[in-house]
Amino acid sequence: MRVLIVEDDAETAAYVIKGLCEHGHFADHASNGRDGFFAASTGSYDVAIVDRMLPAIDGLSLVRQLRGQGIGTPVLFLTNLGGLDDRVEGLNAGGDDYLVKPFAFSEVMARVNALARRPAITAAVTVLRCGDLEIDLLKRSVRRGGCRIDLQPREFKLLEFLARHVDRVVTRTMLLEMVWDFHFDPKTNIVETHMSRLRAKVDRGFECELIRTVRGAGYLLSAQA
Repeated sequence: MRVLIVEDDAETAAYVIKGLCEHGHFADHASNGRDGFFAASTGSYDVAIVDRMLPAIDGLSLVRQLRGQGIGTPVLFLTNLGGLDDRVEGLNAGGDDYLVKPFAFSEVMARVNALARRPAITAAVTVLRCGDLEIDLLKRSVRRGGCRIDLQPREFKLLEFLARHVDRVVTRTMLLEMVWDFHFDPKTNIVETHMSRLRAKVDRGFECELIRTVRGAGYLLSAQA
């Protein structure tokens, strides 16, 4: 099982991660709501454990945005806010379960297992499309207009991230964090270089350019004129 922990308290996060790993699971950690949202928006987690009081984006807003994007990853709120209204608010925001701190890890594990056992509402997406561009996530293949496009692993990951955010601008910071796992600015043109190579492979020879630069904002994958 792959679990995302979105928690700004380092001690709490380390405790939960240690417990999950001891039970044979994989755990990733985001220390603020913005990073948590970027990570969760990939849809690659079985369960997300989310604190409500987070910097950058609070836990309720994070989950609402995920649900607004159609991402159904089960969410367990793990928080100090334990009033009845708090619980109702969390569940109405799109949370699947709610547990108040302090907690016993055995209960966290039981609730995570219960959420992971729930049948998926929809089948997992294995093919991403934008216009005549098709990305097969299982075969790790890309075609446009029926023609195969050969990409390096990093280029494929970059295109996949753009496709998961089709018709939405993604920033350079988002790409550094989610494609290269950099949580700092390396002060290089690594994003620009890879994007240039990707655009050459995806758009060259086609009438419509799918990958666009949005000046002062970032990049956009869109088939709309």
